[in-house]
Amino acid sequence: MSKHKNFDAGFTVEALWALDRIGEPSLSPDGAQAVAAVTRYSMETNKAQASLWLFSTLGGEPRRLTEAGDKDGSPQWSPRGDLIAFTAKREQGGHKDDEPQLYVIAPDGGEARRVGNVPTGVEAFKWFPDGQRIAFVSWVWPDLKAAAQADALQAFKARKETAYVTDEALFRYWDHNLPMGRVPHLHVMDVGSGKVRDLFEGSAWELSRSEPDANTFDIAPDGKRIAFAFNPAAQKQLGDRFALAEIDVRSRQGLTLLQHSDWHFAAPRYSHAGAHLAFVASHQALGHNQPDQLAVLDQQGRWAVFSGDWDREVAAPLRWAADDQHVLFAAEDRGRRHLWQFALGDRRVEPLFEGGHVGSFAQAAGFTVINHDGVAFPPQLSVLDGEGGARRIEALNDARLAAQRFGRHEDVTLTGARGDDVQMWLIYPPDFDPKKKWPVMHVIHGGPHTAFGDSWHWRWNHQAFAAQGYVVACVNYHGSSSFGHEFLDCITGHWAEYELQDVEAGTDWLLKKPWVDKKRIVATGGSYGGYMVAWMNGHVKPGRYQAYVCHAGCYDWQGMYADDAYNWHRKELGAAYWEDPARVAAQSPHASAARFKTPTLVIHGALDYRVPDAQGLAYYNTLKSLGVPARLVWFPDENHWILKPRNSRLWYGEFFAWLAQHGGTPGHKSGV
Repeated sequence: MSKHKNFDAGFTVEALWALDRIGEPSLSPDGAQAVAAVTRYSMETNKAQASLWLFSTLGGEPRRLTEAGDKDGSPQWSPRGDLIAFTAKREQGGHKDDEPQLYVIAPDGGEARRVGNVPTGVEAFKWFPDGQRIAFVSWVWPDLKAAAQADALQAFKARKETAYVTDEALFRYWDHNLPMGRVPHLHVMDVGSGKVRDLFEGSAWELSRSEPDANTFDIAPDGKRIAFAFNPAAQKQLGDRFALAEIDVRSRQGLTLLQHSDWHFAAPRYSHAGAHLAFVASHQALGHNQPDQLAVLDQQGRWAVFSGDWDREVAAPLRWAADDQHVLFAAEDRGRRHLWQFALGDRRVEPLFEGGHVGSFAQAAGFTVINHDGVAFPPQLSVLDGEGGARRIEALNDARLAAQRFGRHEDVTLTGARGDDVQMWLIYPPDFDPKKKWPVMHVIHGGPHTAFGDSWHWRWNHQAFAAQGYVVACVNYHGSSSFGHEFLDCITGHWAEYELQDVEAGTDWLLKKPWVDKKRIVATGGSYGGYMVAWMNGHVKPGRYQAYVCHAGCYDWQGMYADDAYNWHRKELGAAYWEDPARVAAQSPHASAARFKTPTLVIHGALDYRVPDAQGLAYYNTLKSLGVPARLVWFPDENHWILKPRNSRLWYGEFFAWLAQHGGTPGHKSGV
């Protein structure tokens, strides 16, 4: 634990971790019920327990469906409505699952049944329209037949050597090593018998190695074909341009549907009639940051981009409306994430529901259920009323939330770099009084191509920060998503320049407010936000910010070539470090180390593969060498994100204590 006093008050980290976390919903065929996983954490046991819950769209209390599992997840209602399939690791029939397996349960309850036994596990799945089969993803040894996979896995686990050996360019992703020597294949399982077929066996087909989820493939309405996105490159790397293919389920014969050297294609989705395939397309030849757009392919091989005139990015999954003339998807707009409907005929887009933040949605029989959240509330389930409104269908967290006092939030517009309008979100303390003086905490988002908005964050929770007495400021600097492609892409080749101007403009805006304590302004950030506070330490006059917190921050772009996305840096920085060392160093915080003066808390996880922990350690060691006040919080068992309850509690404790020590005591303690 921190040696400093714990300043928790108001909405605490314990209150945050006591909340239920509701997952993506799936609707019954008649639309009357939704099923979703609900995860609950225990600070005492330091563990999570996830179970399935049923939610009525017509009214009535939610009902817990599963009890026996620890991590029941990804539930999907069968097309016939008689079963709900989900993934889990359980012990059943004297056999304990080593890898996640597929289970089914009747919606009226009873015992869940394991369907088959897949040695290499079930990662993502979809029901066939007949409700008798399921297509799923599993990582297998591509040169072995299905019968040999179990022995190969057993031999691999029994080996005494611990080295990861590869000649692949892509071998780890975010927080995990890719299964050594294995690739993701599509399989088909008969739900009644548990019999499994590997559709890709003996072929070169494979799904994405980085994100082989259920959005990477779709099953035709007649159940005879499966469309999927694949990487045609011989050497797989992050950032490759994918193509679309289709495989015949019976013959296992596949063919490429659409491939173009200039474009990246993903997330295929069959129309209800099966005559068209919607997908997302990104014109990568125009630039690596080109947005994903809505496109459609017909049975004659003709395709077109439909959303090209709409300067926003379309997010998977895509879902066809019942008339096959409209496509639904979620997309960001000015720091919020709405549910949209795109009319293919007149190429018109309109919001069906305006967030907040729409995290996921499901449709069936005229019902649309959304999982949505906001700064003032965690994810909740609602059913749309058809007029832009929504009706809650659960209240799992309402009693706990009612016991909390949250501060109000708003977004303001300020003039940033290039004279452009820049959005800044403000979250105020619950007892904010403009006649008093309050400290300010900048929270700088990661990415850089993401955005802060009216959304709930489980790890960097704005309400938990504001409850400490800070006015929390979140600037959507140049480079942020949801403000158009040019705004997002304009930072390419000169990182930190516009972003710092925007954060500084936010500080200037705040300093004009009579309720801001000019001597208590701090800046914090994670990932790219951590990069920004490290950059600020060498480029902002000492004293303007009293303290920094750098979580999983990028520090040295040459050293960052140890990460999983090393090819991406070259595109964003404008050069590789061996091509133009000066240009890369000019965008790297380590190059200005001699000017570091501001006290900094450095936090990093050893299992972080997106920003390897050597980045944080090098920054911390540099600060100590320079005599700058610094403190290190290093987690040997965490990755880019702090995911364990006890570690999160320590994280918040260290975070608040450091800022209180170096940035002034919290406003609710000394605001006068």
